[in-house]
Amino acid sequence: QVQLVESGGGLVQAGGSLRLSCAASGRTFRTSAKGWFRQAPGKEREFVAGISWGGLTAYADSVNGRFTISTDNAKNTVYLQMNSLKAGDTAVYYCAVKPGAGAGWASRSLSHYDYWGQGTQVTVSS
Repeated sequence: QVQLVESGGGLVQAGGSLRLSCAASGRTFRTSAKGWFRQAPGKEREFVAGISWGGLTAYADSVNGRFTISTDNAKNTVYLQMNSLKAGDTAVYYCAVKPGAGAGWASRSLSHYDYWGQGTQVTVSS
């Protein structure tokens, strides 16, 4: 069993930055694929960024070049650095992990992840 706790959300002006953190319990973090997803009001949850345990990253087109996903295995934590934020980035952000994934595996599909956090709200004012 893996527990995930997100933090770092809040209210920020357009053009600003935030860094989200997701702390994980358990011993499988290092060899897990990690992902960030978001859900805006009235919309489906969507992929934002993913990172394989081998370091391969993937980003949604809407955030590519503005967001960066990274991990600190010593702290069992995955981060999402968000720069140049836009009003359209407003959403609840969720982290997810898939233990035992391949070193190059970083899926964009929600259904491929096994464990999810409770989410953290990000609000970008225009």
